[in-house]
Amino acid sequence: MSASRTPGASPRVHAAVDLGASSGRVITGRLEGGRLHTEEVARFPNGPVPVPSRGRDTLYWDILSLYKGVLEGLRLAAEPHGGLASVGIDSWAVDYGLLDGDAALLGNPVHYRDARTVGAPERVFEHLPAAGLYAVNGLQVQPFNTLFQLAAASDDGQLTSLARDLLLIPDLLGYWLTGERVAELTNASTTGLVDVHTRAWADVCLDVLEGPFGVPVRGLLPRLVEPGTVVAPLRRRDAVGSAAGAPLVAVGSHDTASAVVAVPATTPNFAYVSSGTWSLVGVELDSPVRTEESRAANFTNELGVDGTVRYLRNVMGLWVLQECLRTWRAQGREVDLADLLERAARVPALSCVVDVDDPRFLPPGDMPARVAAFAAGTGQTPPGNDAETARCVLDSLALAYRQAVHQAADLSGRRVDVVHVVGGGANNALLCQLTADAVGLPVVAGPAEGAAVGNLLVQARAVGEVEGGLADLRRIVADSTQTLRYEPSGPVGPWEAAQRRLHG
Repeated sequence: MSASRTPGASPRVHAAVDLGASSGRVITGRLEGGRLHTEEVARFPNGPVPVPSRGRDTLYWDILSLYKGVLEGLRLAAEPHGGLASVGIDSWAVDYGLLDGDAALLGNPVHYRDARTVGAPERVFEHLPAAGLYAVNGLQVQPFNTLFQLAAASDDGQLTSLARDLLLIPDLLGYWLTGERVAELTNASTTGLVDVHTRAWADVCLDVLEGPFGVPVRGLLPRLVEPGTVVAPLRRRDAVGSAAGAPLVAVGSHDTASAVVAVPATTPNFAYVSSGTWSLVGVELDSPVRTEESRAANFTNELGVDGTVRYLRNVMGLWVLQECLRTWRAQGREVDLADLLERAARVPALSCVVDVDDPRFLPPGDMPARVAAFAAGTGQTPPGNDAETARCVLDSLALAYRQAVHQAADLSGRRVDVVHVVGGGANNALLCQLTADAVGLPVVAGPAEGAAVGNLLVQARAVGEVEGGLADLRRIVADSTQTLRYEPSGPVGPWEAAQRRLHG
């Protein structure tokens, strides 16, 4: 691994646009002496916006507000340096925007937590059975996968008559910045429309949408590009200031793909937990696992950087705790997260556990009441206060991580010696320790901004500042990150018993 800067020249500065479900941020990175130095230069809010539609509230993303935050962030990132060496965008998966024949946006993108996809997978399976679909796209069944979203929207005239382009969120923002329409592969692989073996759009999936559902999807999808592709320079100096002219790199634009690049692993025998609003738990493989056992376990094969496969399961993640906090604060209670976690640590372990992946925990709402109702419905004593609720959620997350790590190893044949936690959950010491206890393996936590770090390193390699494979990029992460290691602190027997209590 080497740098290609001229000795004595100023460090080249890259900018990562990292969009999460609750906030967006622009983070700059520069490489010096084999280490990556990062700085957050902008942060802006994000979240679902309910709007009355068809007799109910439809959840939308405020994409224009996000775009405004991106423009301001890129200006701030570039101004002190007179420009940027490159820019990359990553975000959550599956959601999309539609453009008409004049390239005008046809409304705000619908949020993946919207209720329109209820029952959509079953309608698709009437025409393409679940086993046949899994053999092609290798994805776990999630009602919000783009394939199911499009099937659910088949009666929407914007989609079937007016739309001329369909772009996933990072690609939509990239188009507005550069004028180039592409579909970056790691994110496209989450849609359910990509053949996980050929890494191309899957004809059998497109046929289902175009035939029974009447969605003209072939005419809407752009060309696929691999992560690391230099797309085009940023345009419009009036909008992005001195960032204009910087090349946009199609990084691992699914934030988990970028986060996995940033796992500071020194051995291939690792599992990862990309822990944020969602938790993505799995292992990195060279080829997909599409066995019937894998499908039955609801494991997904998403494409990664450098031809890899992210073999994982989606776990509901810190969303459940975030919604608890939002509910309590909406009730007028001032709940400090650090104090809440300190009190939760004193609650006896595994007093109450819930299946965090139960569909009732997916939409926004009164999450503490849902946790209590699940506990009561499974013969447990519901949590009696906020600390007990928080402990229940964190114990339940660790239990879900345990199941996912062990199943990923068993189904893939990959030995796991250590679990790496990257993303915001790396800052949650209680969750990291519970994960070590539950899985029965050491946990290494960090970096917390894993998606941005992976985003920056793929950019730097794409423009020739560094070279090498994933192991070389991860060596930079390891040299640049202060990680924390958590060792298992007790027997796994109680966790096994809790798992049997929930799942048999």
